[in-house]
Amino acid sequence: MNMNEQIKLWNEEAQASNADHPHRKVELFIEVRDGALESVVPYLNQQDYRHVTLVEDEHTSAAAGKKVAELIREAGLTVDVVRLPPNAVGDVIADETYIMKVLLGVADNSQAVLAVGSGTIHDLVRFVCYKMNRPFLSVPTAASVDGFTSAGAPLIVDGSKQTFQAVPPEAIFADLSVLANAPQTMTAAGFGDMLGKFTSLADWHVSRDLGNEPYSPVANRITEEALRDCVEHVNEIAAGSKAGVEVLMNALIASGISMLMIDHSRPASGGEHHISHRIEMDFIAEGRKQVLHGAKVGVASALLSDLYRDLAASQDVEAFKVYRALPTSEQMRAWLSQVGGPSTIAELGVTEEQLARALRTAHTLRDRYTGLKYMNEHQLLRS
Repeated sequence: MNMNEQIKLWNEEAQASNADHPHRKVELFIEVRDGALESVVPYLNQQDYRHVTLVEDEHTSAAAGKKVAELIREAGLTVDVVRLPPNAVGDVIADETYIMKVLLGVADNSQAVLAVGSGTIHDLVRFVCYKMNRPFLSVPTAASVDGFTSAGAPLIVDGSKQTFQAVPPEAIFADLSVLANAPQTMTAAGFGDMLGKFTSLADWHVSRDLGNEPYSPVANRITEEALRDCVEHVNEIAAGSKAGVEVLMNALIASGISMLMIDHSRPASGGEHHISHRIEMDFIAEGRKQVLHGAKVGVASALLSDLYRDLAASQDVEAFKVYRALPTSEQMRAWLSQVGGPSTIAELGVTEEQLARALRTAHTLRDRYTGLKYMNEHQLLRS
């Protein structure tokens, strides 16, 4: 079953479910296959998009942007290319400066915007398209993050990580040849983002029971099954094969759809994401080169796993029983190492001081109940 057929079934199941609030009907065209780039032009013609904007950076241009632009021009369509330059430390980040670069690059008569890249470029494009009321199309260049299908755009504003309402893509063209050729560190980051669902799903159960936050059994199951697929195919993902990146990309898309369906990120983002955001903000403040989002998430989830298991053992709180089923930190670090990513805080380049600060302040970044928030409220974190 391809992803478009799967989405149809999920929509039917969601509409029939007894969730805390209505689900959004997901309407999205997805291609995850070898040669998916060749489908971009037929889609543009089908939608009658004669003039589009393509946003890339120097790396994603080489991976797919240049080819997509050539295909569009050969078809007699107009494409404006916005290439985002790296900042002083060699990064492209989703902040005010880059938002303005994309805004200025989208012509008034451009009918749609193509995001050619991974998480950062997608977040910039989805936000700009929301503000300009333009559709956006997704061309992932690495299976590195689960935000491709999201409607939320995590942006750095005044040095703080904040998520803004935006728009999901209208279509996704994920070419397996492109994804398999991405650096293994980026594939490992995507796997790390998926491993983070162990703690995010557990935190969601806790937030439902202790924080009275909205919950959806359908979205939970979609995310849980996507996570299981990744763990069951860890060998193929570690090998960087097309089969491996196909499993991973489908899982990342499914995770994003679960968020899109319920209009919030709870199934995919818990305490591990808050720690990742805190570290990212520290690195920006210090002028340091960024570490891939999924790499931070995977390591943070492994760290929280043992803390949460200890929390369940030490506190007589019914809601914490869900933490007992988490894999051990040792197992999660082994998976992260197997796929070629960092597995410890030290390997991320994070100091003990930064980690301590993240553990004590990250829970304040989102108005969301998590095990991390509980530990801080009850002063359970050791110095």
